[in-house]
Amino acid sequence: MTITPPDLSVFETLESEVRSYCRGWPTVFDRAQGSRMYDEDGHEYLDFFAGAGSLNYGHNNAVLKRALIDYLERDGVTHGLDMSTTAKRAFLESFQNLVLRPRDLPYKVMFPGPTGTNAVEAALKLARKVKGRESIVSFTNAFHGMSLGALAVTGNAFKRAGAGIPLVHGTPMPFDHYLDGQVPDFLWFERLLEDQGSGLNTPAAVIVETVQGEGGINVARPDWLRSLAELCERRDMLLIVDDIQMGCGRTGAFFSFEEAGITPDIVTVSKSISGYGLPMSLCLFKPELDLWEPGEHNGTFRGNNPAFVTAAAALETYWSDGPAMEKQTLSRGQQVQEVLGALQDAHRDEIVEFRGRGLVWGMEFRDKARAGAIAKRAFELGLLIETSGPESEVVKLLPALTITPDELDEGLRTLARAVRETA
Repeated sequence: MTITPPDLSVFETLESEVRSYCRGWPTVFDRAQGSRMYDEDGHEYLDFFAGAGSLNYGHNNAVLKRALIDYLERDGVTHGLDMSTTAKRAFLESFQNLVLRPRDLPYKVMFPGPTGTNAVEAALKLARKVKGRESIVSFTNAFHGMSLGALAVTGNAFKRAGAGIPLVHGTPMPFDHYLDGQVPDFLWFERLLEDQGSGLNTPAAVIVETVQGEGGINVARPDWLRSLAELCERRDMLLIVDDIQMGCGRTGAFFSFEEAGITPDIVTVSKSISGYGLPMSLCLFKPELDLWEPGEHNGTFRGNNPAFVTAAAALETYWSDGPAMEKQTLSRGQQVQEVLGALQDAHRDEIVEFRGRGLVWGMEFRDKARAGAIAKRAFELGLLIETSGPESEVVKLLPALTITPDELDEGLRTLARAVRETA
Protein backbone atom coordinates (compact mmCIF):
# COMPACT_ATOMS: atom_id res chain seq x y z
CA MET A 1 0.00 0.00 0.00
CA THR A 2 1.31 3.42 -0.94
CA ILE A 3 0.79 6.15 1.64
CA THR A 4 0.73 9.66 0.24
CA PRO A 5 2.83 12.00 2.39
CA PRO A 6 0.78 14.83 3.89
CA ASP A 7 1.08 18.30 2.40
CA LEU A 8 3.02 20.18 5.05
CA SER A 9 4.36 22.88 2.74
CA VAL A 10 2.46 25.86 4.15
CA PHE A 11 3.51 24.99 7.69
CA GLU A 12 7.14 24.49 6.70
CA THR A 13 7.42 27.66 4.60
CA LEU A 14 5.19 30.12 6.44
CA GLU A 15 5.05 29.02 10.07
CA SER A 16 7.95 29.84 12.40
CA GLU A 17 10.74 27.38 13.14
CA VAL A 18 9.61 27.53 16.79
CA ARG A 19 6.92 24.92 16.16
CA SER A 20 7.62 21.67 18.02
CA TYR A 21 4.91 19.03 18.51
CA CYS A 22 4.15 18.91 14.80
CA ARG A 23 7.72 17.81 14.11
CA GLY A 24 7.22 14.62 16.12
CA TRP A 25 3.78 13.98 14.62
CA PRO A 26 4.20 14.77 10.90
CA THR A 27 0.61 14.62 9.75
CA VAL A 28 -2.29 17.06 9.38
CA PHE A 29 -4.98 16.43 11.98
CA ASP A 30 -8.55 17.09 10.97
CA ARG A 31 -10.94 15.99 13.73
CA ALA A 32 -10.99 14.46 17.18
CA GLN A 33 -13.45 12.87 19.56
CA GLY A 34 -12.90 11.40 23.00
CA SER A 35 -9.45 9.82 23.10
CA ARG A 36 -9.09 9.59 19.32
CA MET A 37 -7.64 11.97 16.75
CA TYR A 38 -7.92 11.59 12.98
CA ASP A 39 -5.76 13.09 10.27
CA GLU A 40 -7.07 14.43 6.97
CA ASP A 41 -6.52 11.04 5.31
CA GLY A 42 -8.61 9.27 7.94
CA HIS A 43 -5.79 7.62 9.89
CA GLU A 44 -6.72 7.11 13.53
CA TYR A 45 -4.52 7.91 16.53
CA LEU A 46 -5.11 7.05 20.17
CA ASP A 47 -4.27 10.14 22.20
CA PHE A 48 -2.08 9.70 25.29
CA PHE A 49 -1.16 13.41 25.17
CA ALA A 50 -4.52 15.11 25.83
CA GLY A 51 -3.45 18.56 24.74
CA ALA A 52 -0.53 18.51 27.22
CA GLY A 53 -3.13 18.00 29.94
CA SER A 54 -5.69 20.49 28.61
CA LEU A 55 -8.18 17.79 27.63
CA ASN A 56 -8.78 15.81 30.81
CA TYR A 57 -12.33 15.08 29.60
CA GLY A 58 -11.31 14.16 26.07
CA HIS A 59 -11.70 15.85 22.70
CA ASN A 60 -15.06 17.44 21.89
CA ASN A 61 -16.71 16.01 24.98
CA ALA A 62 -20.37 15.68 24.02
CA VAL A 63 -21.83 17.23 27.18
CA LEU A 64 -19.46 20.19 27.13
CA LYS A 65 -19.92 20.67 23.39
CA ARG A 66 -23.68 20.82 23.79
CA ALA A 67 -23.41 23.48 26.50
CA LEU A 68 -21.04 25.51 24.33
CA ILE A 69 -23.19 25.27 21.20
CA ASP A 70 -26.32 26.27 23.11
CA TYR A 71 -24.54 29.28 24.56
CA LEU A 72 -23.19 30.43 21.19
CA GLU A 73 -26.49 29.88 19.42
CA ARG A 74 -28.30 32.18 21.86
CA ASP A 75 -25.66 34.87 21.27
CA GLY A 76 -24.15 34.59 24.73
CA VAL A 77 -21.35 37.05 25.45
CA THR A 78 -18.07 35.79 24.00
CA HIS A 79 -15.60 38.48 25.04
CA GLY A 80 -16.19 40.16 28.36
CA LEU A 81 -12.89 41.41 29.84
CA ASP A 82 -13.68 41.30 33.57
CA MET A 83 -17.30 42.35 33.21
CA SER A 84 -19.90 40.42 35.18
CA THR A 85 -21.72 37.96 32.94
CA THR A 86 -24.16 35.12 33.44
CA ALA A 87 -21.50 32.66 32.20
CA LYS A 88 -18.94 33.87 34.73
CA ARG A 89 -21.51 33.77 37.53
CA ALA A 90 -22.48 30.19 36.68
CA PHE A 91 -18.83 29.11 36.71
CA LEU A 92 -18.03 30.86 39.99
CA GLU A 93 -21.07 29.34 41.69
CA SER A 94 -20.22 25.86 40.43
CA PHE A 95 -16.57 26.24 41.41
CA GLN A 96 -17.51 27.42 44.89
CA ASN A 97 -20.15 24.75 45.49
CA LEU A 98 -18.40 21.76 43.90
CA VAL A 99 -14.70 22.44 44.45
CA LEU A 100 -13.95 24.99 47.16
CA ARG A 101 -16.65 24.37 49.78
CA PRO A 102 -16.43 20.55 49.86
CA ARG A 103 -12.67 20.89 50.48
CA ASP A 104 -13.03 23.74 52.96
CA LEU A 105 -10.77 25.93 50.83
CA PRO A 106 -11.13 29.67 51.46
CA TYR A 107 -9.77 30.97 48.18
CA LYS A 108 -10.65 34.13 46.29
CA VAL A 109 -10.70 33.59 42.50
CA MET A 110 -8.78 35.75 40.06
CA PHE A 111 -8.94 35.50 36.27
CA PRO A 112 -5.44 36.64 35.25
CA GLY A 113 -5.52 35.84 31.53
CA PRO A 114 -5.96 32.89 29.19
CA THR A 115 -2.87 30.78 29.89
CA GLY A 116 -1.03 29.09 32.71
CA THR A 117 1.94 31.42 32.52
CA ASN A 118 -0.47 34.36 33.08
CA ALA A 119 -1.59 32.70 36.32
CA VAL A 120 2.02 32.17 37.42
CA GLU A 121 2.94 35.78 36.69
CA ALA A 122 -0.03 36.94 38.76
CA ALA A 123 0.94 34.63 41.62
CA LEU A 124 4.53 35.87 41.68
CA LYS A 125 3.47 39.49 41.44
CA LEU A 126 0.95 39.09 44.26
CA ALA A 127 3.44 37.30 46.53
CA ARG A 128 5.97 40.10 46.06
CA LYS A 129 3.32 42.74 46.67
CA VAL A 130 2.06 41.08 49.86
CA LYS A 131 5.49 40.39 51.37
CA GLY A 132 7.35 43.41 50.02
CA ARG A 133 10.23 41.18 48.89
CA GLU A 134 11.56 40.18 45.48
CA SER A 135 13.11 36.74 45.87
CA ILE A 136 11.19 33.59 44.90
CA VAL A 137 12.42 30.06 45.58
CA SER A 138 11.66 27.36 43.02
CA PHE A 139 12.95 23.82 42.52
CA THR A 140 15.29 21.88 40.29
CA ASN A 141 13.64 20.67 37.06
CA ALA A 142 10.63 22.94 37.62
CA PHE A 143 8.59 24.29 34.71
CA HIS A 144 6.23 27.21 35.28
CA GLY A 145 5.79 28.86 31.89
CA MET A 146 7.51 30.77 29.09
CA SER A 147 7.04 34.42 30.06
CA LEU A 148 9.95 36.09 31.82
CA GLY A 149 8.75 35.85 35.41
CA ALA A 150 7.74 32.21 34.97
CA LEU A 151 11.01 31.40 33.20
CA ALA A 152 12.95 32.84 36.14
CA VAL A 153 11.51 30.07 38.33
CA THR A 154 11.88 27.37 35.64
CA GLY A 155 14.83 24.98 35.73
CA ASN A 156 15.27 23.84 32.13
CA ALA A 157 18.40 25.43 30.66
CA PHE A 158 17.13 25.37 27.06
CA LYS A 159 13.89 27.15 27.94
CA ARG A 160 15.65 29.67 30.18
CA ALA A 161 18.14 30.52 27.43
CA GLY A 162 15.29 31.62 25.19
CA ALA A 163 14.65 34.62 27.43
CA GLY A 164 17.62 36.47 25.96
CA ILE A 165 18.16 38.46 29.18
CA PRO A 166 19.24 37.59 32.72
CA LEU A 167 16.51 35.87 34.70
CA VAL A 168 16.68 37.30 38.19
CA HIS A 169 15.11 37.14 41.66
CA GLY A 170 14.68 33.36 41.55
CA THR A 171 16.70 30.78 43.49
CA PRO A 172 16.46 27.00 42.85
CA MET A 173 16.44 24.43 45.64
CA PRO A 174 16.60 20.61 45.37
CA PHE A 175 13.25 18.97 44.58
CA ASP A 176 12.24 15.81 46.41
CA HIS A 177 14.58 12.86 45.56
CA TYR A 178 17.00 15.21 43.75
CA LEU A 179 19.84 14.23 46.10
CA ASP A 180 18.74 10.57 46.30
CA GLY A 181 17.99 10.77 50.02
CA GLN A 182 21.63 11.42 50.90
CA VAL A 183 20.82 14.79 52.48
CA PRO A 184 17.94 15.52 54.87
CA ASP A 185 15.04 17.37 53.26
CA PHE A 186 15.48 21.16 53.17
CA LEU A 187 18.82 21.09 55.00
CA TRP A 188 20.43 23.37 52.40
CA PHE A 189 17.35 25.63 52.20
CA GLU A 190 17.19 26.03 55.99
CA ARG A 191 20.90 26.74 56.22
CA LEU A 192 20.70 29.49 53.60
CA LEU A 193 17.75 31.07 55.40
CA GLU A 194 19.61 31.06 58.72
CA ASP A 195 22.98 32.30 57.48
CA GLN A 196 23.24 36.07 57.05
CA GLY A 197 26.19 35.46 54.76
CA SER A 198 24.44 33.01 52.42
CA GLY A 199 23.50 35.61 49.81
CA LEU A 200 19.87 34.46 49.75
CA ASN A 201 17.50 37.36 50.22
CA THR A 202 14.53 36.38 52.38
CA PRO A 203 12.05 34.97 49.84
CA ALA A 204 8.55 36.28 49.36
CA ALA A 205 7.36 32.84 48.33
CA VAL A 206 8.19 29.30 47.29
CA ILE A 207 6.62 27.91 44.11
CA VAL A 208 6.34 24.14 43.59
CA GLU A 209 4.70 21.48 41.44
CA THR A 210 3.57 18.41 43.38
CA VAL A 211 4.40 16.37 40.28
CA GLN A 212 6.86 17.89 37.83
CA GLY A 213 5.39 17.12 34.43
CA GLU A 214 7.83 18.75 32.02
CA GLY A 215 10.68 18.02 34.45
CA GLY A 216 10.34 14.25 34.00
CA ILE A 217 7.30 13.12 36.07
CA ASN A 218 9.06 13.71 39.37
CA VAL A 219 6.60 12.96 42.18
CA ALA A 220 6.94 14.75 45.51
CA ARG A 221 6.13 12.67 48.59
CA PRO A 222 3.25 13.92 50.76
CA ASP A 223 5.63 14.14 53.72
CA TRP A 224 8.00 16.32 51.71
CA LEU A 225 5.15 18.64 50.73
CA ARG A 226 3.95 18.88 54.32
CA SER A 227 7.44 19.73 55.49
CA LEU A 228 7.70 22.39 52.79
CA ALA A 229 4.39 23.93 53.87
CA GLU A 230 5.55 23.96 57.49
CA LEU A 231 8.86 25.57 56.52
CA CYS A 232 7.06 28.29 54.56
CA GLU A 233 4.78 29.08 57.48
CA ARG A 234 7.63 29.11 59.98
CA ARG A 235 9.82 31.34 57.81
CA ASP A 236 7.08 33.77 56.71
CA MET A 237 7.13 32.72 53.07
CA LEU A 238 4.02 32.17 50.94
CA LEU A 239 3.55 28.71 49.43
CA ILE A 240 2.47 28.70 45.78
CA VAL A 241 1.41 25.39 44.25
CA ASP A 242 1.47 25.33 40.45
CA ASP A 243 -1.40 22.98 39.62
CA ILE A 244 -1.66 23.97 35.98
CA GLN A 245 -1.01 20.50 34.54
CA MET A 246 -1.58 18.31 37.58
CA GLY A 247 -4.84 19.89 38.78
CA CYS A 248 -8.42 19.31 37.64
CA GLY A 249 -8.24 15.65 38.66
CA ARG A 250 -5.08 14.58 36.87
CA THR A 251 -3.58 12.94 39.98
CA GLY A 252 -6.94 11.74 41.34
CA ALA A 253 -8.25 14.47 43.64
CA PHE A 254 -9.31 17.75 42.02
CA PHE A 255 -6.19 19.49 43.34
CA SER A 256 -2.93 17.55 43.36
CA PHE A 257 -1.98 18.85 46.83
CA GLU A 258 -5.03 17.34 48.55
CA GLU A 259 -3.26 14.03 49.20
CA ALA A 260 -0.67 15.87 51.29
CA GLY A 261 -3.35 17.59 53.37
CA ILE A 262 -1.91 21.07 52.86
CA THR A 263 -3.59 24.38 52.02
CA PRO A 264 -1.26 26.50 49.86
CA ASP A 265 -1.47 30.26 50.11
CA ILE A 266 -1.73 30.61 46.33
CA VAL A 267 -2.68 28.07 43.64
CA THR A 268 -2.39 28.43 39.88
CA VAL A 269 -4.83 26.50 37.67
CA SER A 270 -5.19 26.37 33.89
CA LYS A 271 -5.12 23.75 31.11
CA SER A 272 -8.18 21.55 31.90
CA ILE A 273 -10.09 24.08 33.99
CA SER A 274 -12.15 25.03 30.92
CA GLY A 275 -12.76 21.34 30.28
CA TYR A 276 -12.83 21.77 26.53
CA GLY A 277 -9.36 23.00 25.67
CA LEU A 278 -10.43 26.64 25.59
CA PRO A 279 -7.94 29.17 27.03
CA MET A 280 -8.65 29.90 30.69
CA SER A 281 -6.64 30.19 33.89
CA LEU A 282 -7.18 30.96 37.55
CA CYS A 283 -5.06 32.34 40.33
CA LEU A 284 -6.51 31.29 43.69
CA PHE A 285 -5.38 32.82 46.96
CA LYS A 286 -6.36 33.19 50.58
CA PRO A 287 -8.65 36.22 51.19
CA GLU A 288 -6.14 38.07 53.34
CA LEU A 289 -3.76 38.18 50.38
CA ASP A 290 -6.25 39.99 48.15
CA LEU A 291 -4.42 43.32 48.22
CA TRP A 292 -4.82 44.13 44.53
CA GLU A 293 -5.88 47.60 43.45
CA PRO A 294 -8.57 47.58 40.72
CA GLY A 295 -6.88 46.95 37.36
CA GLU A 296 -3.44 46.46 38.91
CA HIS A 297 -3.16 43.17 37.05
CA ASN A 298 -5.32 42.77 33.97
CA GLY A 299 -5.57 41.29 30.48
CA THR A 300 -7.81 41.66 27.46
CA PHE A 301 -8.70 37.96 27.29
CA ARG A 302 -9.26 37.19 30.96
CA GLY A 303 -13.01 37.03 30.36
CA ASN A 304 -13.32 34.09 27.94
CA ASN A 305 -17.01 33.40 28.46
CA PRO A 306 -17.26 30.27 26.26
CA ALA A 307 -14.55 28.79 28.54
CA PHE A 308 -16.65 29.68 31.60
CA VAL A 309 -19.55 27.79 30.03
CA THR A 310 -17.61 24.59 29.37
CA ALA A 311 -15.81 24.86 32.72
CA ALA A 312 -19.11 25.00 34.61
CA ALA A 313 -20.46 22.09 32.56
CA ALA A 314 -17.33 20.04 33.32
CA LEU A 315 -17.67 20.65 37.06
CA GLU A 316 -21.37 19.81 37.08
CA THR A 317 -20.81 16.67 35.00
CA TYR A 318 -17.68 15.20 36.59
CA TRP A 319 -17.34 16.68 40.08
CA SER A 320 -20.89 16.82 41.45
CA ASP A 321 -21.06 13.21 42.65
CA GLY A 322 -18.42 13.18 45.35
CA PRO A 323 -15.38 10.94 44.87
CA ALA A 324 -16.55 9.08 41.74
CA MET A 325 -14.19 10.83 39.30
CA GLU A 326 -11.25 10.51 41.68
CA LYS A 327 -11.86 6.79 42.17
CA GLN A 328 -12.10 6.22 38.42
CA THR A 329 -8.82 8.06 37.78
CA LEU A 330 -7.02 6.11 40.50
CA SER A 331 -8.38 2.86 39.07
CA ARG A 332 -7.14 3.74 35.58
CA GLY A 333 -3.81 4.74 37.13
CA GLN A 334 -3.51 1.32 38.73
CA GLN A 335 -4.06 -0.21 35.30
CA VAL A 336 -1.17 1.87 33.91
CA GLN A 337 1.08 1.09 36.87
CA GLU A 338 0.66 -2.66 36.45
CA VAL A 339 1.57 -2.56 32.76
CA LEU A 340 4.57 -0.30 33.30
CA GLY A 341 5.74 -2.61 36.08
CA ALA A 342 5.61 -5.56 33.71
CA LEU A 343 7.44 -3.54 31.06
CA GLN A 344 10.21 -2.69 33.49
CA ASP A 345 10.54 -6.35 34.47
CA ALA A 346 10.91 -7.26 30.81
CA HIS A 347 13.39 -4.46 30.05
CA ARG A 348 15.17 -4.03 33.36
CA ASP A 349 18.52 -3.18 31.74
CA GLU A 350 16.91 -0.39 29.70
CA ILE A 351 14.33 1.25 31.98
CA VAL A 352 15.73 3.16 34.96
CA GLU A 353 12.32 3.43 36.63
CA PHE A 354 8.69 4.35 36.08
CA ARG A 355 6.83 6.82 38.29
CA GLY A 356 3.59 8.73 38.50
CA ARG A 357 0.27 9.36 40.20
CA GLY A 358 -3.30 9.06 38.98
CA LEU A 359 -3.17 9.34 35.20
CA VAL A 360 0.23 10.93 34.72
CA TRP A 361 3.12 8.49 34.33
CA GLY A 362 6.63 8.43 33.00
CA MET A 363 9.27 5.84 32.09
CA GLU A 364 12.90 6.90 32.28
CA PHE A 365 15.43 5.18 30.01
CA ARG A 366 19.16 4.71 30.53
CA ASP A 367 19.78 5.58 26.89
CA LYS A 368 18.45 9.12 26.89
CA ALA A 369 17.69 9.04 23.14
CA ARG A 370 15.50 5.98 23.55
CA ALA A 371 12.40 7.88 24.76
CA GLY A 372 12.30 9.94 21.58
CA ALA A 373 12.67 6.82 19.44
CA ILE A 374 9.79 5.17 21.31
CA ALA A 375 7.56 8.22 20.83
CA LYS A 376 8.38 8.20 17.11
CA ARG A 377 7.59 4.48 16.75
CA ALA A 378 4.42 4.88 18.79
CA PHE A 379 3.22 7.56 16.37
CA GLU A 380 3.85 5.21 13.46
CA LEU A 381 1.73 2.63 15.29
CA GLY A 382 -1.10 5.12 15.92
CA LEU A 383 -0.35 6.32 19.46
CA LEU A 384 0.39 9.91 20.47
CA ILE A 385 2.84 10.20 23.39
CA GLU A 386 5.43 12.83 24.25
CA THR A 387 8.71 12.91 26.13
CA SER A 388 9.76 15.00 29.13
CA GLY A 389 12.72 15.50 31.41
CA PRO A 390 15.76 17.80 31.04
CA GLU A 391 17.13 15.63 28.22
CA SER A 392 13.81 14.24 26.96
CA GLU A 393 14.75 10.93 28.53
CA VAL A 394 11.30 10.13 29.92
CA VAL A 395 8.33 8.75 27.99
CA LYS A 396 5.33 10.66 29.33
CA LEU A 397 1.80 9.24 29.46
CA LEU A 398 -1.03 11.75 29.86
CA PRO A 399 -4.30 10.17 28.64
CA ALA A 400 -7.70 11.74 29.16
CA LEU A 401 -9.34 10.97 32.51
CA THR A 402 -12.38 9.77 30.55
CA ILE A 403 -10.44 7.14 28.60
CA THR A 404 -12.06 3.70 28.75
CA PRO A 405 -10.23 0.69 30.19
CA ASP A 406 -10.20 -0.89 26.73
CA GLU A 407 -8.68 2.22 25.15
CA LEU A 408 -6.12 2.41 27.92
CA ASP A 409 -5.22 -1.25 27.40
CA GLU A 410 -4.92 -0.69 23.65
CA GLY A 411 -2.57 2.24 24.11
CA LEU A 412 -0.44 0.43 26.66
CA ARG A 413 -0.09 -2.56 24.35
CA THR A 414 1.01 -0.20 21.56
CA LEU A 415 3.51 1.41 23.92
CA ALA A 416 4.92 -1.99 24.87
CA ARG A 417 5.31 -2.82 21.19
CA ALA A 418 7.12 0.48 20.56
CA VAL A 419 9.50 -0.29 23.44
CA ARG A 420 10.23 -3.74 22.03
CA GLU A 421 10.72 -2.55 18.48
CA THR A 422 13.19 0.20 19.42
CA ALA A 423 15.39 -2.02 21.56
